[in-house]
Amino acid sequence: MDSRRDTAPPVRFGRRGFLRGLSLAGAAGLLGAPRRGHAEPPPETTRLRLIKSTSMCWAPQYVAEELLRTEGFSDITYVDQGLATTGVSTMLAAGDADISMNFVGPNLIRVDQGDPVVFLAGAHVGCFEVFGGERVRRISDLKGKTVSVSLLGSTEYVFFSAIGAYVGLDPRKDINWVVHPPDEALKRFTEGTVDAYIGFPPRPQELRSKKIGHVIVNSAADRPWSQYFCCLLTGSRAFVRNNPVATKRAIRAILKAADLCAAEPERVARTLVERKFTARYDYTVQMMKELPYGKWREYDPEDTLRFYALRLREAGMIKAQPQKLIAGATDWRFLNELRKELKG
Repeated sequence: MDSRRDTAPPVRFGRRGFLRGLSLAGAAGLLGAPRRGHAEPPPETTRLRLIKSTSMCWAPQYVAEELLRTEGFSDITYVDQGLATTGVSTMLAAGDADISMNFVGPNLIRVDQGDPVVFLAGAHVGCFEVFGGERVRRISDLKGKTVSVSLLGSTEYVFFSAIGAYVGLDPRKDINWVVHPPDEALKRFTEGTVDAYIGFPPRPQELRSKKIGHVIVNSAADRPWSQYFCCLLTGSRAFVRNNPVATKRAIRAILKAADLCAAEPERVARTLVERKFTARYDYTVQMMKELPYGKWREYDPEDTLRFYALRLREAGMIKAQPQKLIAGATDWRFLNELRKELKG
């Protein structure tokens, strides 16, 4: 067993213990009751269903539970995303969940295909990294090379395609795609039988720790990817329409949790291990320190949608013009209010 998994002592947090245990200066202002000039009505519903993914970059969503309780939610459920074929937008559209962080590329494709979901706010920047093998030193080297993904249309396929299109590749013709389950894809990259691999936390941290391959794109540091959100908060259109107060309260809790991830990475990582969202403290705390979680106030999520929509059109993956998607599938009113309220 890798001893680094156990470098953090367990922290026993009860329902209120997480908030009580914070050492962050000014925690009361950051995590306490909403700061408003007038009383805000209670949420229309006390039930909220969020989605649980295998990617740990959605940490704000996982540690927001106590903040959600302070917002009036008493029935909070994390619905397992399950197989890679089950997309977040599909679950939201089907009514299986209410709000979730979501990878921007796959979400745009589903919106273009008619899923009734709505973009609500930017979440964080920089979750994916592209690793190359011996024959790949830059993205343009992918022409004629082999890349393994879990599914044609999966999150890794969409981001790979967007990155390839940005440098002039046609992902439909220039890349040889092979389909394997995630663990098998990683194994084949490690063995050198595929030429590139795209990873989402904690995979990049694992690959770098084991010195497997080399990073050719780090979306937290490399332009243009580092200038845009990779994940946005997304809601079921019906839930947002029917529950505007609950929607704003849920967004506020998750954005406050993003601030907490930026300010208290070690504590958040310990909490994620304690609550069994992950077994690896070492990779998780590394991810928490590497990802710029505090950018939701600074970056414009509409710019992100425009950028990725253009890339996906270049890759032949969506048909609609960016502005049509923005006009039909965004609701920034809650974010605009919260930016004023939570100036930080």
